[in-house]
Amino acid sequence: MTKTFDAAAAAHRLVSARMSGTPVASADVLPPDRAGAFAVQDATVAALGAVGGWKVGAKGPAAEPGCAPLPAAGLVGNDAVLTGPGWRMRGIEVEVAVRFARDFIPAGPDAGRDAIVAALDCVLPAIEVVETRLADWRESDPLAQLADLQTHGALVLGAPSSVDAAGIDLRAVQAYLAFDGQPVATTRGGNTAGDIWRLLGWVAWQAVQRGRPLRAGDVVTTGSCTGMLFAGSGSQVVANLAGIGDVQLRF
Repeated sequence: MTKTFDAAAAAHRLVSARMSGTPVASADVLPPDRAGAFAVQDATVAALGAVGGWKVGAKGPAAEPGCAPLPAAGLVGNDAVLTGPGWRMRGIEVEVAVRFARDFIPAGPDAGRDAIVAALDCVLPAIEVVETRLADWRESDPLAQLADLQTHGALVLGAPSSVDAAGIDLRAVQAYLAFDGQPVATTRGGNTAGDIWRLLGWVAWQAVQRGRPLRAGDVVTTGSCTGMLFAGSGSQVVANLAGIGDVQLRF
């Protein structure tokens, strides 16, 4: 007899790992499919408090995206200082984020660029800090990583940009990243998803289907423009997205 997957129990293990700093074995939270991973995500954020937005990304222009809701407490401002044992992996990704000016509740997955642009407030430079609650993260099943809020730790947001959101093209975005003053990445079009509007339409529909549509003030971050690099303990992390702005943090 096949054991029924308990999403609530898996979420409890991940929340406990987050609070204690003691990771769990990925096998203990491994869902059977994407729907199970999303159920773990929803139970996790319900335990952590309000949702402040979403992360979304895709491995290629035609690949199915993945997403996770983001706890509002993990969205922090520029020059953030992140301290404590929870920051043990310190994966860094430079990303383009957008903030919604109003609730956005599409009727389907193909909302269209114009409708999305009309709902946006601004574009922001962002650093996603990638952290895991999985003891065996490097060997873990991608479904376990997806369940663990797609390995989300925090989202550091720079000042809103004056750039016109309608002109954002991930295939042309230039990104720069430095640790302690030393450049570690300089890229152009480094986001593998390619089309930001497909990502935003997809995640907006996912949010509707999961009972928590995008709301005014929500931030959506759209995947790495630099790949993931690992900062050392005590590092100063500085990033720039050309034409969008600067964002930085310190561990």
